[in-house]
Amino acid sequence: MAYLTDIEIAQKCEMKPISEIAKTAHVDEKYIEHYGRYKAKVDLSLLKETDKKDGKLILVTAITPTPAGEGKTTTTIGLADGLKRIGKNVTVALREPSLGPVFGIKGGAAGGGYAQVVPMEDINLHFTGDFHAIGAANNLLAAMLDNHIQQGNALNIDVRKITWKRCVDMNDRQLRFIVDGLGGKANGVPREDGFDITVASEIMAVLCLSDSITDLKNRLARIIVGYDKDDNPVTCGQLKAAGAMAALLKDALKPNLVQTLEGTPAFVHGGPFANIAHGCNSVMATKMALKMGDYTVTEAGFGADLGAEKFLDIKCRMAGLTPDAVVVVATVRALKMHGGLAKTELAKEDLSALEKGIPNLLRHVSNIKNVYRLPCVVAVNRFPTDTDGEIDFIIKKCRELGVNTVLSTVWAEGGKGGEALAREVVRLCEEEKGDFRFSYTDGMTIKEKIEAVATKVYGGDGVIFAPQASKQIERLEQLGFGGLPVCIAKTQYSFTDDPAKLGAPEGFKITVRSVKVSAGAGFIVVLTGDIMTMPGLPKSPAAERIDVDENGRISGLF
Repeated sequence: MAYLTDIEIAQKCEMKPISEIAKTAHVDEKYIEHYGRYKAKVDLSLLKETDKKDGKLILVTAITPTPAGEGKTTTTIGLADGLKRIGKNVTVALREPSLGPVFGIKGGAAGGGYAQVVPMEDINLHFTGDFHAIGAANNLLAAMLDNHIQQGNALNIDVRKITWKRCVDMNDRQLRFIVDGLGGKANGVPREDGFDITVASEIMAVLCLSDSITDLKNRLARIIVGYDKDDNPVTCGQLKAAGAMAALLKDALKPNLVQTLEGTPAFVHGGPFANIAHGCNSVMATKMALKMGDYTVTEAGFGADLGAEKFLDIKCRMAGLTPDAVVVVATVRALKMHGGLAKTELAKEDLSALEKGIPNLLRHVSNIKNVYRLPCVVAVNRFPTDTDGEIDFIIKKCRELGVNTVLSTVWAEGGKGGEALAREVVRLCEEEKGDFRFSYTDGMTIKEKIEAVATKVYGGDGVIFAPQASKQIERLEQLGFGGLPVCIAKTQYSFTDDPAKLGAPEGFKITVRSVKVSAGAGFIVVLTGDIMTMPGLPKSPAAERIDVDENGRISGLF
């Protein structure tokens, strides 16, 4: 049987005009700014002028990702469509995809199968231009910084201590470390420089955590671009760049409205990676979705040790949000990979490999239930090769933690395959009250916060701080940044900082090699292991298979 590809399914969908989707979401036409027939931005004044109460907030997260796939975004969308099918007024809040993974190895981020947001091609490519605006604002600041140095350097900036990088939304390893300003005095001051991918830019985090234009400008002004020759921080505000940057970002700050294949309103906005940034869609989009729906389903990137930890410890802390229920997504295939099977061996029943791999799921579930004290359900994305024995094994193990397991077939059946999960989520929201708490308190030191995440969430024995990291932490606390939450950049493939350690490792320590402040975003960035803020393309990038025909019809996206 030949299956349609994700893009073929999306292209067969008869989308509703975005004005109809806005009505479904209870958004008055006066707040809608059309970007063609099927995309719109929603004016921020809607939040000030609506008197609707917030709905229930459902967070979808997942086990530690593997090449076998988990389907977190697909489950988020299918759950929302499932809630709609059982009669609930629902919205979904997602991140925008980065062009880097779209053209690299991971593919797009608009869901999959019959649980997608559309127009899929637009969302995965330029969408409404938000990422271009973020890149332009980032690079305007870089240009103004270097121009300030060229024009006399009144702020006495030490060119060896510049921390601000340029960015581009592409996987381009060639740009990680560069030397620029060459060619003589008229062409700038020679210095070492580098690029981040746009989704790792602090501007992305700032946009996603801002709740107004004023807040955006204040956050931009606080960004630290480097240090002067006396080791004092130099800010975007001192360079007088914040106003112009905010002008570039004023439309990008407005959430985007699109739809699922089944016509559920979807707010798709912002896109920080969860391994190198905070991994959640924008606060504005989440708050808007909560006002417009009785249930809002959102997701956070990668496994629960990254996306969910940052959603709960950073985004919820800053925005005053509390999830009513959490869904942890798993697949039998991925758990067997955590148990040591190769990707080519996943089609046969193997309870031994499943038993070795399931501790990964159980640790994530235990964190949600016992560290963050939130109601939780496990959603198993069922594949045709999964056996009843394997499914029953997962159900039994999760029940021992007091958590139900629900089978999900949203990839193949859309909202219909998410109805059972939807009913369990409604039950959790109505019958089980959480006692939400963070994994660390504001009053802890920076090192104590990092250690709390490493031991309580990752399951490690502690943290090794490189001498450079300890010095950086000491300086940041002297500068008054000790009260900020921590955003730990770590491999997505393991609870540890070593991507080769699968399952639920024990007896390990995380190594912190560098620490810096994102003063505009309002968190401390903690770099562990070999994590990089500019990915590279794989040997055979997805871009080789993407094409467009004479009629503008795109193929090869997945």
